[in-house]
Amino acid sequence: MTSTRPTPGAADAHGTERPTGAGRSVAVLVLVALAALIPLFGPSAALHGTGEAAAPGSGGIALLRTALFAALCLPIGELFVNRLARSVPGAPEKPADGPHPPVPRSWSPFAAVCGFVAALGLASVVATGNLVPGGLSDIDVGGLYASRDGKLALLEVNAFLVAGLCAVSRRPATQIWPLAAVVVAEALRAHPTTEHGPLTGSALTLVHLACAALWVGGLLHALRTLRLWHGRYGTRAGAALLGLYARVAAVLLAAITATGVWSSLRRMPPETILEQLTATAYGRALLAKALLTAVVAGLALWARQRLRRAADPLTACAPARAEVVTLGLVVAVSGLLTALPAPIRW
Repeated sequence: MTSTRPTPGAADAHGTERPTGAGRSVAVLVLVALAALIPLFGPSAALHGTGEAAAPGSGGIALLRTALFAALCLPIGELFVNRLARSVPGAPEKPADGPHPPVPRSWSPFAAVCGFVAALGLASVVATGNLVPGGLSDIDVGGLYASRDGKLALLEVNAFLVAGLCAVSRRPATQIWPLAAVVVAEALRAHPTTEHGPLTGSALTLVHLACAALWVGGLLHALRTLRLWHGRYGTRAGAALLGLYARVAAVLLAAITATGVWSSLRRMPPETILEQLTATAYGRALLAKALLTAVVAGLALWARQRLRRAADPLTACAPARAEVVTLGLVVAVSGLLTALPAPIRW
């Protein structure tokens, strides 16, 4: 009996050399390092020439917020795609473990650790009056209970801790509840009570963040699952999974676009939006995010066309991988947006 799993570093059916496991790891580390440069150095670049003042430690805060968003996307996407995989017609089964198809090793525990550390760092900033703490003595942990932002920060820290425990338990699907609590906390944090219509803003952010997490994390896990299934069972089940994800992703993209445009118009009225897109730091970052999202939409459409019309449907993986990389940049720019001054004072 011969193995059907592809040999690392071997050429594929089209003669293209596949990278080894070590090569993929190095590529991922390089991409993560490059993405980290956006929140770290983005505030100074976005604020240049606008006359706006940067908040203390805005680069570090943007990086922590980016890590928190990424930590949300990974487990939510895994749960989403694992559920889709169970409904794929003809999906491979795992006789020893039951009727569910095999899925890649979960990254949720590592994401929970990352999210916990990021939430803890953000909570320390809130505990010092939204200033970067110079030492442990500057952090007033008890003061977190006295403010709305402090309570939300504590909620996120505890939620990631519970999510990590759920991820390593016998029922990892239960982590959806603490992760949902983080999404709600982020939606409330982004819209203080002094804002005009804070509940509307929080609702828009809630839908936007939830759909984005499903889209980003779902695509990454779908590609990981596809690789596992293709190596063991061929192309049919993998193509069916990618097609099922693509149909849901179209709805997610529509919801993300609608809520993003509505949220932008709430912060920048139509008569000033063109000017603020280039004259304010928030507007510049928002414009960069919109352009990246447009690229992502183009790559998604390209992948969908390949999935429908190509002789080998799995050639859609190439634009899908590029889509994942671009989505990572979108997450980084989203983290940057949270650290920039809002263009409108409510």
